[in-house]
Amino acid sequence: MSVAVLLLLGLGLLEAEGRCFFNRTQEHCVCYNLSQESLGSIIQCLPASVVEFWGGELERYVAFPISNLDSSTTKLVGSLVIRKIVFGDLLVPEILLARVLRFFSYTQVQELVFESCIFKGRGNWAEMAGQGLPILSLHFNNVTSAPLTGREQDFSSLSGWLETLQELAVTGSNVTSLPCGIGRVFRALRSLDVAQNSLGDESLMPAFCEGAFPRLQVLSLQRNNLTSYHRVCKSVQLLRELQHLDLSQNKLFADLSSSCQWPVALRIFNLSDTGLDEVLTPLPASLEVLDMSCNHLHAVDISLSSLKKLFLSQNMLQAAPSIRNYPMLDTLHLDSNSITELPWDEVKLLGHLRDVAVAGNPYNCSCSGAGAVQALAGLVHLGQGWPQDYMCHSPPRYQGRLVKDVPVSVLQCNGAAVIAPVCVALALLGLAGA
Repeated sequence: MSVAVLLLLGLGLLEAEGRCFFNRTQEHCVCYNLSQESLGSIIQCLPASVVEFWGGELERYVAFPISNLDSSTTKLVGSLVIRKIVFGDLLVPEILLARVLRFFSYTQVQELVFESCIFKGRGNWAEMAGQGLPILSLHFNNVTSAPLTGREQDFSSLSGWLETLQELAVTGSNVTSLPCGIGRVFRALRSLDVAQNSLGDESLMPAFCEGAFPRLQVLSLQRNNLTSYHRVCKSVQLLRELQHLDLSQNKLFADLSSSCQWPVALRIFNLSDTGLDEVLTPLPASLEVLDMSCNHLHAVDISLSSLKKLFLSQNMLQAAPSIRNYPMLDTLHLDSNSITELPWDEVKLLGHLRDVAVAGNPYNCSCSGAGAVQALAGLVHLGQGWPQDYMCHSPPRYQGRLVKDVPVSVLQCNGAAVIAPVCVALALLGLAGA
């Protein structure tokens, strides 16, 4: 029997008639509402590396007997290539899940996903004490379960496995807190995604207490109930290996009376769509990627010597930030702002960047506005937005025209670049004549 068959027998996916569909090219098998009569269709899933099970009611099978596998079955299960299993649209008694989960110790499954599931009751997780599992990535999305508060002992029983887990995602599941004791179990966790939940400022400090998530490098807090920029900063200070922090889609404000230093390892910071009308400080000193798009910024006047990528699209900027403040910059996005002109003295510097986007701005095409953009287009690839999304908004005679079609010349738009050499030449001729 395959691990999929064992799981179906153990979990009791005995609902409406269904079958499995195997995509040989993608090595992906999807099963819908299997019954005892249609279990044979699972055989075609044996070569798959990804298997999905959708639909089922498991509560009636909570007393289903589960025993350890014999040596021959263990060897067969261990030889299968299945690496990822997805369970979706299921009502799962937690006590049954606790028993069935032991089967994964015989497999090579590395990723387990629960999508739109309801976990009912409370399992006897003591049976998993000291048990290791090969699963390195665990994902829950849109699930319902008992609150995490008060369940530290359950997680302690699972520590033999959880202390080796590397990736955990619990998204869209109305999580309101992460108790300190639970975080201390995840000793090897590299990535934690708790986006689209109900975490508030007051719940972060205990979540990331001393000893919690000591190896965490990537943290997504996107779309929660966070409001205080500085309280978030103080909450993650103990995450000393944190490199990537996503706070997007929270509504943040600054507490000017407090200060905080972000983890020194932080390199990627996402503050997009957070309602900010100014760049909040302090920023991580060694930042390499900063995303502040979809905010209400009117100006950006900061210096970050290590910054490589800066995303400022969909703000209210009236001028491009000076890239002299970012000597390492290779990417700059300024789409959909209120920029009317690009300064000539910055265009040549922008030409050293690999990725520049300034589409959707209300360009003044009287002279330098069009000339600078045309010059920039000759220096770098402006992406899919060029030329159709670069339009003139003024003066009236050019309104609605593409910037690239406006007739300009270097003499018109950057006369100093021509006049200065001419003056020098005339001066030299005068000296020669004298």
